[in-house]
Amino acid sequence: MSLLSARDLAADIRSGRTTPEAVLEQVAAAIAEQEGAVGAFVTLDLDSARAAARVPGLAAMPLAGLPVGVKDILDTRDMPTTYGSPIYAGYRPRTDAPVVAMTRRAGGLVVGKTETTEFAFLQPTRTRNPRRLTFSPGGSSAGSAAAVAAGMLPLALGTQTGGSVIRPAAFCGVTGYKPTFRLLPTLGMKTFSWHLDTVGLFGARVRDVAFAADAIAGRGLDIGDETAQAPRIAIVRTARASVASPDAHAALEAAARAAEARGARIFDLELPEALEAADTIHGTVQDFEAALALGDELTYDGDRLSPLLRSHLEAARAIPPDLYDGARRTAKRARHALGDVFAEVDAILTFSAPGHAPEGFASTGSAIFNRLWTLMGCPAINVAGLSAANGMPVGVQVVGRFGRDRQALAVANLVEAAITA
Repeated sequence: MSLLSARDLAADIRSGRTTPEAVLEQVAAAIAEQEGAVGAFVTLDLDSARAAARVPGLAAMPLAGLPVGVKDILDTRDMPTTYGSPIYAGYRPRTDAPVVAMTRRAGGLVVGKTETTEFAFLQPTRTRNPRRLTFSPGGSSAGSAAAVAAGMLPLALGTQTGGSVIRPAAFCGVTGYKPTFRLLPTLGMKTFSWHLDTVGLFGARVRDVAFAADAIAGRGLDIGDETAQAPRIAIVRTARASVASPDAHAALEAAARAAEARGARIFDLELPEALEAADTIHGTVQDFEAALALGDELTYDGDRLSPLLRSHLEAARAIPPDLYDGARRTAKRARHALGDVFAEVDAILTFSAPGHAPEGFASTGSAIFNRLWTLMGCPAINVAGLSAANGMPVGVQVVGRFGRDRQALAVANLVEAAITA
């Protein structure tokens, strides 16, 4: 299967080498061929997208009329939004989520809603991994990652509360970008944890997600072929390094050595105690807020929740407020400590996941190497291009300083160029 480069397609549209209608038909053909096996979409509306592709002036807009998928945890006014739950079957929001509206205003054509796990938690979806259909695509942004990996979309919106952008991107072998917290607005997203929920992007390569983020948010993130010059990159394995598989360790080492050969200054770093302490309290923050955010569903529709989510929310209701408040203070101390780390380094290079995607569909995989960076709110990018011994993708993760997304993307671009040379 061939990935679709959003940035290259937009350039081709602007130059007249192709048109939004032609790109949409290319996407439609890939969907017709792949969707039956992959199951990336919960809703498709190609006819409306075709009508939108005929509107004059798209080529001059930031996204140039490119097709985009939207994770079904984000509201859309013209398509049902089910949040991955039977409770919301057929639900039609009155308005688009702001990030969806921004995507449309930038000239993106929303072709469908991509599969999400139930309320973006852990209950696996029907989606399969295009790299090998018997393996998990990850979660909760399974449909968005799989649609891009299958060449059915050049771009898709996803979200991350624990590891739901980085992990599926790593499992499916595409680029996933979790921006700095709230760089993209989370209004109109079904809330799970308001201090953690983050809107992100999937694309073929680093330059594609950078282009898309710039087109949508207008924040000067379109790096093109720019790579960081002699960046200081800290290799961080964390106290949980023993959980990472030999394939994950090999990928991290290969990425480090390749980046070093491209001029990066590489060194190992152990995280300060304050940062390691924060890793353990991510769940306290997430679950306390989830019990409130989904309290109505648990109270009135608990029998329509999966047993996995229902039991988790019931347990979360027992978290005392003082424990939650203490966890928030721990997170604040960790953010200060991370600021000190980034005074000495330009980026962190670490595991995206414990290894390649798990075989089978009992689990969406572990967020053990993602949750700390989500809690810190800093930008993170899964860099694709490396493989496990069995041929499945293994990603590496570039983590940047809060608010320094362009620098993080430039480092990720360097790592990608190094490992794919």
